[in-house]
Amino acid sequence: MSIVTVKGLRKEYPSFRLNDVSFELEKGRITGFAGRNGSGKTTTIKSMLNLIHPNAGEITYFGIPLIGNEAQIKQRISYSTGTVSWYPRKKLRDIVSVTKRFYPNWDDSAYQSYRKLFALEENKTPLELSEGMKVKFNLLLALSHRSQILILDEPTSGLDPFSRDELLDIFTGLRDKGVSVFFSTHIISDLEKCADDIIYISAGTIRAAMSVRSFQDSFSLSGETLEQTVLRLEKEART
Repeated sequence: MSIVTVKGLRKEYPSFRLNDVSFELEKGRITGFAGRNGSGKTTTIKSMLNLIHPNAGEITYFGIPLIGNEAQIKQRISYSTGTVSWYPRKKLRDIVSVTKRFYPNWDDSAYQSYRKLFALEENKTPLELSEGMKVKFNLLLALSHRSQILILDEPTSGLDPFSRDELLDIFTGLRDKGVSVFFSTHIISDLEKCADDIIYISAGTIRAAMSVRSFQDSFSLSGETLEQTVLRLEKEART
């Protein structure tokens, strides 16, 4: 069942254009948004959240248009980037205390569970965290209010291989609970480990939106990994 629909999304900049991007996200599936840096992943995600205003297009969540219903929709979804932009000298517990006030569905038990899993100390400040731990803190906030959809922009950026695998396992657990996970990445091997579906974007245009298995059946040469296939497609698109 489709719970997010992006239709005809277009955004124009002087040196870049998002070209009529369309796709759907299904309930309880992990969708990887793949493409090289600068391909349009972040522009698409920010448009999906009304953080930037596209020139054209329609976005709906749960059958509800984003425009005019943004506050209602954002209670049911979570968004996280690969970086943290919180007050660098505030203790984590204080940042959490302020953040949870915006979410009636905040789940303290989920918060404590993920905090322990990520080994985050509440008395530390963002300034004291490594880049990997900053990513984990951002994810902690996103995971703590019972979201139905998790939208993540490069969530594994800055994480060591063990922490990345740990995070991908969390995605799998969320999917098993019926949560949809949509995450952008240029680390294609991450998609091979957990993604059900792939949306592949190149130079602002969606080149494929389908299950990972269908993508490999359609585009992979014999013996190619998913990563090798995407790298080859990128090279072919630029020749």
